[in-house]
Amino acid sequence: MAMFKKVDDDGRPEIASPPRIGQTRPIRSKNVSVIGPTLVFKGELSADEDLIIEGQIEGTIAHHKKNLTVGKQGRVKADIHASSVIIEGQLIGDIHSEGVVSLAKGADVKGNIFCARIVMEDGARFKGKIDMGEPAKIEVPKELVQAKSVQAEKVSA
Repeated sequence: MAMFKKVDDDGRPEIASPPRIGQTRPIRSKNVSVIGPTLVFKGELSADEDLIIEGQIEGTIAHHKKNLTVGKQGRVKADIHASSVIIEGQLIGDIHSEGVVSLAKGADVKGNIFCARIVMEDGARFKGKIDMGEPAKIEVPKELVQAKSVQAEKVSA
């Protein structure tokens, strides 16, 4: 009896066919670039896809509408601009995010965080300040403001 083979409806094991030359199999469900642990990069880094950093980066990282992950082996000395940021490794620099910034257990961050939301797991280290901006202001239509001022004038007269 094969332990890991699927069984068809008729009871026969289903055997997966081996990959063919030139045949591509999907590795990831979405576009993600990975900077491996042996890669060292200095300068300005930007891309139009999500990024996982396991290597060493020094400079600036601009991923305004994308997600950025500094993996457990990642060592980054840079200011980061990204849609959402996950830090599992080491970061020296500021984070600017429109969304959520997550500091995982074992993360070591020295710098300021400017974001809408933040999540810090127990065991994450952080030194700096967090600025979550001002709460969103409610826009009141001009017509409503004008109507209220007319009513106030009538009452005071």
